[in-house]
Amino acid sequence: MDRFVFFGGKGGVGKTTVSSAYAHKCARAGMETLLVSTDPAHSTADVFDQTFDDDPRPVEGYDSLSAMEIDPDEAVDEHLMSVRRSLGDQVSPAIVNEIDRQIELAHRTPGAHEAALFDRFIGVMRDADEFDRVVFDTSPTGGTLRLLSLPEYLGGWIDRLLEKRQESVELYERAAIGDREPRRSEVGDPIITRLQQRKENFEFAGETLRSDASFFLVLNPDELSVRETGRAVDQLREYGLTVSGLVMNRLTPEPDSDEDGRGARYLHDRIETERERLRKARESIGPSVVATIESRVKEVKGELLDSVATEMDIDPR
Repeated sequence: MDRFVFFGGKGGVGKTTVSSAYAHKCARAGMETLLVSTDPAHSTADVFDQTFDDDPRPVEGYDSLSAMEIDPDEAVDEHLMSVRRSLGDQVSPAIVNEIDRQIELAHRTPGAHEAALFDRFIGVMRDADEFDRVVFDTSPTGGTLRLLSLPEYLGGWIDRLLEKRQESVELYERAAIGDREPRRSEVGDPIITRLQQRKENFEFAGETLRSDASFFLVLNPDELSVRETGRAVDQLREYGLTVSGLVMNRLTPEPDSDEDGRGARYLHDRIETERERLRKARESIGPSVVATIESRVKEVKGELLDSVATEMDIDPR
């Protein structure tokens, strides 16, 4: 198993339950494990009955499990303020106000959350040396796919920005008059330095996601969930990422064979439909189904978390 493990899927399929159960399984196997929630609708605190924030915090009752919940709004604020500080050091005071106005507008710009979360996401991966396994509970499919596509798309964008900036610095140097030194050179230009740092971050993320990360998609036994999961698998393949397996969650427990009441007949019919959905997922999507998890009557936490973990055929080692 790779060091970084991602659980994704459409909203409401039980990603938090599954990722928490797997983190529980890894920790019980003696591995130093970090559970990271990147879903804006955090539920990790509900699973463990404990409050978490943007920094790893030990989970009560475990020797080897920590958890954190990344706040998207806080990540956006930190990301944009970092941009503001960087630009403020490189422009005249006359346009600082304009920068502030653009930064404020950027809070509402499509993609701002993804870019900010991606920076935080890279930081988590870079700073995870103390953990044997890092488990990500991701946002619903669309947001996760946009997040994971950033190394490919933004890497090329950074390359073009670097090229344009280097051309600009070269032209400025050529225009220097007499013995006057140019204000900046390519070697010491802070914008080029920042762009190169961003490029290195994207390259690190892309390489890590391809070589040291496993992706599992959680789905429910319904037609919509199966179809969306198939599309997600295809899109991840386009980014050079391979899905390691599918987790079919919330299967209906089967009644005893001698039960024949109205409720039992309903359950038998429902189970037959779910089996058809499970068969379709196995045959049409591609990755193998590595776990089939039955629905529980109560919220999955405590001892129930351990029982769900036993139904996951994903070796923590």
